[in-house]
Amino acid sequence: MIIPLTEKDLLISSPHSFILCGSVKEPFTLFIETQNDEYCQHLAQDNLIVVSAPENGEIRQAIILLELVRTWHVPLVVLPPGHPGSCRLKMVVSAGDMIMMNCSIQRGTHPEQTVICSSEELAGITLKSVSGGVKITHVPECAHLSLVSADSSEVTILSLTNS
Repeated sequence: MIIPLTEKDLLISSPHSFILCGSVKEPFTLFIETQNDEYCQHLAQDNLIVVSAPENGEIRQAIILLELVRTWHVPLVVLPPGHPGSCRLKMVVSAGDMIMMNCSIQRGTHPEQTVICSSEELAGITLKSVSGGVKITHVPECAHLSLVSADSSEVTILSLTNS
């Protein structure tokens, strides 16, 4: 399934978690900071920025995280494996041309931008950038797809699937 992402972002929600996916509007270099190194990843127009909320949360917070990376080019910080702060991360961010949801990794500890921590409900979903949108595969039956837009005062959700 291909969803256009021109003016809106894609929200994939399940009963207990969600994923917010937006596209890069202009090319930039994303800096990824680890304990010992810094990686520079070029993001091209139409690449994806994904926010995963494995335990649910506020959509507005996810929109803010997405915009911090997309508009303000805020670097991503990666914690070392086993870091005690990992369990306090309610939302995590990944960016690139293809991102896979995985429920068996520790939040915030993977500098590889092809994988992001998700809930078990949404594990296995693959998001791949296409011109003007995103191709989604392996969507579970429990997932609900919506388009989301936000301004300074409200979040508008347009449903793409019934649930």
